[in-house]
Formats: sequence, C-alpha cells, structure tokens
Amino acid sequence: MTIHSEYLKRVMETVKKRDYGEVEFFQAVTEVFESLEPVLERNPDIERLGIIERLVEPERQIIFRVSWVDDTGRVRVNRGYRVEFNSAIGPYKGGLRFHSSVYLGIIKFLGFEQIFKNSLTGLPIGGAKGGSDFNPKGKSDGEVMRFCQSFMTELCKHIGADTDVPAGDIGVGSREIGYMFGQYKRIRNEFVGVLTGKDLTNSGSLVRTEATGYGLCYLTEAMLRDAGKSFKGSAVVISGSGNVAIYATEKATQLGGKVVAMSDSDGYIYDPDGVDLACIKRLKEVERKRISEYAETHPKATYTEGCSGIWSVKCDIALPCATQNDIDKKSAELLIQNGCIAVGEGANMPSTPEAIELFQKSGILFAPAKAANAGGVATSHLEMSQNSQRVSWSFEKVDMKLMQIMEDIYANMRDAAKEYGCEGNFVAGANIAGFLKVADAMKAQGVV
Repeated sequence: MTIHSEYLKRVMETVKKRDYGEVEFFQAVTEVFESLEPVLERNPDIERLGIIERLVEPERQIIFRVSWVDDTGRVRVNRGYRVEFNSAIGPYKGGLRFHSSVYLGIIKFLGFEQIFKNSLTGLPIGGAKGGSDFNPKGKSDGEVMRFCQSFMTELCKHIGADTDVPAGDIGVGSREIGYMFGQYKRIRNEFVGVLTGKDLTNSGSLVRTEATGYGLCYLTEAMLRDAGKSFKGSAVVISGSGNVAIYATEKATQLGGKVVAMSDSDGYIYDPDGVDLACIKRLKEVERKRISEYAETHPKATYTEGCSGIWSVKCDIALPCATQNDIDKKSAELLIQNGCIAVGEGANMPSTPEAIELFQKSGILFAPAKAANAGGVATSHLEMSQNSQRVSWSFEKVDMKLMQIMEDIYANMRDAAKEYGCEGNFVAGANIAGFLKVADAMKAQGVV
C-alpha cells in the first residue's frame, strides 16, 4: 500500500524532517497512515482540527542521564527515555525496555504503537513508552539494582498512578520493576500502583506474567474460529524464548496446537515431538542459558545457528514473539510456500511491510501486533484496577477478563475493516478502530 492523501503526505514529510533518522518510527507512522485514508474521506474535520499532526507529535519527550556504579566501583553512564505520547483517553501506559539497541526512535515507534494498542483494549489508558540503552544481561543483581534506582530517581518526577504508569518490556521483568518500585516508594513516600508487572508480594497481579502470550493466542484463536479453523491439531512455530514466547507456547499447547520450534538470538530448535516447555522454562527463566542446550537433552531435536531460519520450518500457525522486523519478505515467502494459514504478532512490529503485503495477498490470516499483543497492557490495567481497590483477584478471574478483552479487540478490528471497505484486512481494521476512539477524545478536549 502507498499513501495517496496529500494531507497525509504533507504530515509524513514533516515527520521525516523533524524526526530525522528514526526509521522504526517512520515505519510505524507509515503503516497507520496507509490505513486512515478512508477515515479522512468520511471525516474532513480531522484535517481542520490537526488531529493527525497532534497524534504524531508526542505530548512529552523526556531524555535523561543515568549514572550508576558497577561492582568494581567504576561509574557507568547510560541514557534514559520516557516518551509520553498521547493521554487523550487516559493516563499514559506503556513499558520500559532495557537493551543496548534502545534509542529515541525505538521508544517513539513503541510509544506510537501503544496509543492504538491501548485504545483497542477499550480501557481508559493513553500511550507511552520508555527505557534505556542499559542491558541487564550479564550484570549482577547489585548492578541492576543500582541502575534501576538511579533510573527511577529521575523518572519518578514524571510519573504517577494517575499520570503515567510504566510496565516492563524487553530486559525489564519483575526484578527490575521491584527495584524501581522500591526506589519510587522511598522517594515519594507512597505505596501506589505506579508500576505494573510487579511480583505478587508487591501488589502485582496474577496472569500478568502470562498475559501477552496468552492474549496473543486468545486473539489468534478468535481469528481462526471466524474462518472455521483453530489451534487444535495445528503445527505452530514461535520465534523467541522470552516471556511472550514461553507463555504463547503454553497457551497454544492448551488450545490443542503443537509447538515444534522456538528460538533465541543465536539460533533455533526444532522438535518434531513438540517443544518440551518445562525444559525451555528451566533454561530461560531459571538457568538463563542459551536455547542450543535444549538439543543436548532431547535426541530428536535439532539446533540450527541463525535465528531467522526458524521460518523455514513447516507450520500451520506462525507466532513471531522475538523483536521488530523478525519476518522479512524472504521469510514470508517460506511460510507461504510451506502452507502457513495464520500469523499472529506477539512482538512489536515483527513483520516488515513487504512481509505483511505478501501475507495479505496470499490470503493468510494476519493479526497485527497492536491488536494481537495487547494482552500485556490489558492485564497491566487490570493490575492498576486491583491496586486502586487494594484487592487481589483470582487467576481465573483475571484470565477470563483477559480472554474477553482479546476477543473484543478481534471483533472491533474485524468490524472496523468491514465498515471502511477493507474486509479481512486486520492491519487496517486495528489502526482504524484504535484511531477513531483517540480522535474522538482529542476533539472533545479541544486544542491541547
């Protein structure tokens, strides 16, 4: 697809000049703009009110220095970010990513996507994202704690339970959230739901750990069911072996699928008998080892170096749960040739635009990330609700709410696509459904 609207072209040119070099952000904005042309035709006041110009410009961008001391006594310096993108429908909500690849363009792409993702949940939460180029991998607990405390010392000035509620993302699990929450509590002298993804002893929520992976499978199952198909009896390939991939594997298996391949940044495993999830959990969550060690204890399994090769494995359902641009045009061609019927995005923007175009032309069911991986932020909001009420809900109650939210997201993006003349195009449907709610709120609040 290409952008035809002269209005959107002008806005895109401004974005490229103003945000030079932020390629991931450009990619995210372009995808949304390609979906909005039929909306603009029916709603000319969007241009007059500058809704699009305001939408692509963050309400607030915070960049700060993070100084901390390593175990040798040497002072280290990283850069911290928080991009508070849009609060039209509620307080800012979005994760914190700690990884060496983090820079402003990554954070802005993630924050922009978060606007639509949060809107799609139907919950009152705005879009934001943050993080740092600090990489916790290989660091001691003491080093991670000192970094998190320094990071939160600055971040705490800009967040709050009714202002901005960060969560975890890549490199930020319950350990990091716990250290940051402790520092926030110490500085602000208040025990409030200012961070989500906390462990249960810190007023965290059941299902939060599983939420993104479970939610991905709930939405994918709804999409399959609408087409007369299901996970039951299907071969599934899942890239990644972190939190999202592990719990997508768990739920896909519970729904009757057989996960035959998983990966990490070094390579991938293929197990024709179905992946032994208990082993993967032990390697990744307890021992923090590489996935290659799986093949050493499973004789039928094979390990192949190079994680991109995972998409050559024959499957019915593909769930990319690693990182952005995981599936390129070549990988998409392999999936199509091998008879894949559905792709659900567990990571943020894991398919390139060329790959998405191929999927849609070939008739593969395709669920975009801003809809398919919204389970994490949806359950984060459920954690916020429990914190505000000072209660804890059962696993079953939270899981049931999560499943209903994901099924509603699927229905909303399906219906929006049909209403605006692109039935079956769930990328457009998700963008349109998410945009309309935010745009209406922006109109109602005036020029702010």
